[in-house]
Amino acid sequence: MRYGRLTQLMQRALAGRYGPDRFSRFLSQGSVGLLILSVLSRWGARPRASALFFSLAMLMLAICYLRMFSTNFEKRQAEEQLYLEKEWAVRDWLSFRKDRFDQRKDYCFFTCPGCKQTVRVPKNKGRIRITCRRCGYSFDKKT
Repeated sequence: MRYGRLTQLMQRALAGRYGPDRFSRFLSQGSVGLLILSVLSRWGARPRASALFFSLAMLMLAICYLRMFSTNFEKRQAEEQLYLEKEWAVRDWLSFRKDRFDQRKDYCFFTCPGCKQTVRVPKNKGRIRITCRRCGYSFDKKT
């Protein structure tokens, strides 16, 4: 019974607030990671690093809670959108790197000297002439 009343009280207090989103979740998880680094660096006898990690963790946590309790929905949504754009850019870059790493056994990757386009060719073909599909420049490479 008591738990239900506390939940209702919290819901009324937080009504009209922005609440948690992916950016807030990133900030809170990042602050936990920095707190762990702070503790580990203290064990490693690095007090300045520990204090820096702790300060950054508290700053990230403060920003997280300020965003969650904010009533300025438009500004928080714009921040969230910017964060999502950056997150997807990082995810795309990591996905590209993973795909290239997975293909490393079957293909060689070269950069076209003419237009800087990446060209993929099969491995173990010896010395071959590669023609760039974008600019038509031909160059010889060993695969």
